[in-house]
Amino acid sequence: MPTEPPSTAATPHHGHHAPATGGRLAILTLTALGVVYGDIGTSPLYSIKECFSPIYGLEPTRDNVFGILSLIVWALTLVVTVKYVSYILRADNRGEGGTFALLALIVPRDGTPLKRRQVTLILLALFGTALLYGDGIITPAMSVLGALEGIEVATPALSHFVVPLTIVILGSLFSVQRFGTDLMGKAFGPIMLVWFLAIGALGVREVLHSPWILGAVNPLHAARFVGAHGMLAFLVLGSVVLVITGGEALYADMGHFGKRPIRLAWLGLVFPALLLNYFGQGALLVRRPEAAENPFFLLAPEALLIPLLVLATLAAVVASQAMISGAYSVTRQGIALGYIPRLEIRHTSQREEGQIYIPEVNWLIAVGCLIIVLAFQDTSRLGAAYGIAVTGTMLITSMLFFQVVRQRFQWALWQAAALCGVFVVVDLLFFSANVVKVAHGGWVPLLLGMALFTAMATWKRGRALLLKRMGNGLDAEHFVRELGHKKVHRVPGTAVFMTGSEAGVPPVLLHHLKHNQVLHERVVLLSVKTADVPEVPAAERVTVQELGAGVWRAVASYGFMQTPSVPAVMARVSELGVPCPPMKTTYFLGRERLIPTVKSGERRPLPRWRKVLFAFMARNARSATDFFGLPPNRVVELGTQVEF
Repeated sequence: MPTEPPSTAATPHHGHHAPATGGRLAILTLTALGVVYGDIGTSPLYSIKECFSPIYGLEPTRDNVFGILSLIVWALTLVVTVKYVSYILRADNRGEGGTFALLALIVPRDGTPLKRRQVTLILLALFGTALLYGDGIITPAMSVLGALEGIEVATPALSHFVVPLTIVILGSLFSVQRFGTDLMGKAFGPIMLVWFLAIGALGVREVLHSPWILGAVNPLHAARFVGAHGMLAFLVLGSVVLVITGGEALYADMGHFGKRPIRLAWLGLVFPALLLNYFGQGALLVRRPEAAENPFFLLAPEALLIPLLVLATLAAVVASQAMISGAYSVTRQGIALGYIPRLEIRHTSQREEGQIYIPEVNWLIAVGCLIIVLAFQDTSRLGAAYGIAVTGTMLITSMLFFQVVRQRFQWALWQAAALCGVFVVVDLLFFSANVVKVAHGGWVPLLLGMALFTAMATWKRGRALLLKRMGNGLDAEHFVRELGHKKVHRVPGTAVFMTGSEAGVPPVLLHHLKHNQVLHERVVLLSVKTADVPEVPAAERVTVQELGAGVWRAVASYGFMQTPSVPAVMARVSELGVPCPPMKTTYFLGRERLIPTVKSGERRPLPRWRKVLFAFMARNARSATDFFGLPPNRVVELGTQVEF
């Protein structure tokens, strides 16, 4: 296969100014343990237990244990080590990963009409993102329930407290999100370091007694298991997939740490610790088949059960936090790229750009997560829903990666098809094994995914339709020429007219001039656009063009991982020669009241129900004043009714 192409990074971001080495590499690797590997690191709590769930009727015989262990080893190797760690991490957009970053690599937003294939890729990416939200709702429930089910082993009389305690822990976790993850984040790495050392040690203890279990690394055991059980083996894949849940976080969190710390953490600690623990559970099952009720906690000596339960709960909280923080990051990207309405984004750290809190997303996930816990109540019933969300996201990632290696890496078709074909086949096997569980809980992430996919697609299409309906107003040159000829009363100060277009004169300016018959001596037409990169350096962020007659056009560019600040933009505009004193600058915004209609002969119209949905989202989106950080006492909004 071709070698890894150079990173598309042209400018530093997220503090990664150069490849990490020495002490900085060690710190980043330790932090990555907490943020990136919290989810996959807690998979041993329930994975093998679910493979021998009574629903399969599979006895933990020596052959069956070896077969399932072999499937687990090669699932971790092919999906996580080969697919994600070795290849998917190469598809970085200036160091950033995730579904939207992948989409930006293959569908540039340069204004050219989209081809049918590009539209299909966008729809795939949107559905993958929607499934990722479902993953974010299910992961906290699955992780915390899996940890607290250790109570059933340590003190069976208290087993009825598992669900109430899960609700209390999750409720507390979501309620402290507004304070930011800065302080908690510092503890994540050490907690997970102790966790991986502990689960590895538990596995080693059992493997030393039964070293023959290491023979399960031979893929022939997996082949014999499949040959012996046929359809049952296929169905068991729906539980085997639980060992790789969280693998998708490797790519989504790449921008925070870089490739090297993520790869080092996986190969140096996480992968060996997981394998040792799974081998240990397998050896225990061969020795004591009755341990199938909860092989993870039964690995531990009785005296260590309570400490292990506490450590497992802490690790589960870390896993939950990683997915919650990931949902915030994905949402900010979606807002910047125009797929999600404006929401409140709070920065919880003065030093780290990525430390954000989005209240609406937090409480949406919280409500969904608590409903999931109450509805399913244990990891066995929840496993089907979990697998669908994860395998669906992984399958879509493989499809999009094929386009990246063809378009960006310039691989030959046979090379791209050979590699990605293997990824797609493996993903399809896991996804298909979970699809059969749709009636048993798999419908939950699919329903969530379809709802969120519809909302995102409707918002994107509705905004495009609305902008087309409103147009760009008058031609800028014609407006400036007419302004020079006509005697328009000019008043002192600067007026900033916000516009989504970089051409023409915004309707809000024309409405203001028509109704108020007055104009400020300095007029700035300001557009804030999102680039196809994670961050735009401050020095390249603002451009100013003088149009004449006291009118300027300013364009501010932000990356999809940044939050715009108009006051900061205007300070830069002042530096570029257009006086914009804060107390003498007025911001004019247009506020549209949307009236859904169905027009005969309309090309590619939105159905009325989608227009109603778009209008509802527009009414409930955060105001431009709040989102762009405008001073409320310097803002004038002009309303208009728009049929669309």
